[in-house]
Amino acid sequence: MARTPSTMVPLGRTAPDFTLRDPVTGGTVSRDDVRTDGGLLVIFLSNHCPYVKHVAGELAAFAREYRDKGLGIVAIGSNDAEAYPDDRPDLMAREVEARGYVFPYLHDDSQEVAKAYEAACTPDFFLFDGEGRLVYRGQFDESRPSNGVEVTGADLRAACDALLSGATVSEAQTPSLGCNIKWKPGNAPAWFG
Repeated sequence: MARTPSTMVPLGRTAPDFTLRDPVTGGTVSRDDVRTDGGLLVIFLSNHCPYVKHVAGELAAFAREYRDKGLGIVAIGSNDAEAYPDDRPDLMAREVEARGYVFPYLHDDSQEVAKAYEAACTPDFFLFDGEGRLVYRGQFDESRPSNGVEVTGADLRAACDALLSGATVSEAQTPSLGCNIKWKPGNAPAWFG
């Protein structure tokens, strides 16, 4: 299993724009389609990553809860689907159904959105306030495959609760850890490894 940490880009950055294909509907979804006054959570996922599989059930429950609290949520799959066929768009659509995800899971075929966000791993979480400024980037919680810690989403929940209540999100944030983004040959950004 690869162990790649998130890049921990500077807080305060503006959420990069995107318009990507939704494998479930066949249409496109943009950043502004999912952003709410409450904020926007952008998650980079992979179908085959053991770290994503480890948190997927709790992530689905988290998303149902926080969507109902007014948070916009979107997931993006940026892996090279030719080299990693488990991450093909048709299987992303199946994953949405199987996991019960209530958010769009979009396909970033060019990998330009992953580069814009400086996403390095799956899962990788980026939480933006209602004005589109980054207030949290880091782990879902301390649980990892085989470490025996229960998956609760505690870190991300604390950040979302602070954001949605109007409190300041703590800047003490721990990087996410997961499988590296599977870049297409010659496409890895200079900042990546």
